[in-house]
Amino acid sequence: MILDRRVLNRTTLGRQLLLDRAALPPAEAVARLVALQGQEVDAPYVGLWSRLASFTQDDLTALLHGGQVVRGTLLRATQHLASADDYVWLRPLVQPVLDRMRKGAFGRALRDVDHAELTELARAHLAGAHRDGRVLTRPQLRDLLRERWPQADPVALGYAAQTLLPIVHTPPNGVWGRGGATPFTLAEDWLGRPMDGPLGTQAAAERLVRRYLAAFGPASVMDVQAWSGLTRLRAVMEGMPDLRTYRDETGRVLYDLAGLPLADPGTPAPVRFLPWFDNLMVAYADRGRLMTAEQRKAVCVGAAIYPTFLVDGFVGGMWNLGGGVLTAEPFHPLPAGVREELEAEGARLMAFAGVEEGRFTWLPPRADSGGEGSPGA
Repeated sequence: MILDRRVLNRTTLGRQLLLDRAALPPAEAVARLVALQGQEVDAPYVGLWSRLASFTQDDLTALLHGGQVVRGTLLRATQHLASADDYVWLRPLVQPVLDRMRKGAFGRALRDVDHAELTELARAHLAGAHRDGRVLTRPQLRDLLRERWPQADPVALGYAAQTLLPIVHTPPNGVWGRGGATPFTLAEDWLGRPMDGPLGTQAAAERLVRRYLAAFGPASVMDVQAWSGLTRLRAVMEGMPDLRTYRDETGRVLYDLAGLPLADPGTPAPVRFLPWFDNLMVAYADRGRLMTAEQRKAVCVGAAIYPTFLVDGFVGGMWNLGGGVLTAEPFHPLPAGVREELEAEGARLMAFAGVEEGRFTWLPPRADSGGEGSPGA
């Protein structure tokens, strides 16, 4: 069966809670989405607000303080928020991704450092601080490690530790509007339980695939690998009897859970504002179900994924909120009715963000971004 762009778009939006705001508890929504990008502190809050019928900043902040949701290095060796139940099996599974990143980014800088010794020394420092009721920041841990390796690159020492050990960044860091020096806490100490193991088991990889497809499918092997950072998943997915296959319009094989339905391509899709690094924008190698190739060049620049808004389910432009002004830059001319919808949704977003007397402004449409994602495409 061949799935066209609109079927893939609407099916994905439904699974991402973006067709109708869901009446789900925030903890359940985080688990459904597997993990939320957390490089930008406020982004997970906006991502959940766009998906849930009733969500406040305090809802996610309470989950972070309570340990039900944790923030740490996970998929693609980047910062994510995940439920505690998911973190304990996801973190060991993605260890090869973290190892690859560490060797690529810091191999030369740490060539004279024994990584096994670094792991144990960092663990000892973090465990000791926890026993004393303290939390070490990355710079503080870096300085302690430099006492052993004074000639090593200090930045590399601090970042390497979080790829070698399951480390979470505890609140108040990482809650709405709170950045600053990143705190390091051993996940076992914060959660009061050990990580799952052993590393990289077939069962854990299959679990990852099922969770991904439930939230993002149907999708290709390359899509799952792009989202997770893991490699060699083709054999895993081809050997899973509970998956069914489709093809997209280019002939690419797409996998999905056998029991999950496909969406009606005619399902209405309301306008939505998505934050920096939103799950939806980073979940696929081929992002044609969401945006054109030209639009992707504007949205995905280097390691950055800019905030976008959806029109008729597809990326319609980018936005920014700062200084009390929400600025929207469409990729193509928008009908007056769509502009009114976006302005109304933007007013709700500013209210959620605590912006008083906010203002909505428009930039002219980009001339070079194509129009395939326009309403009715």
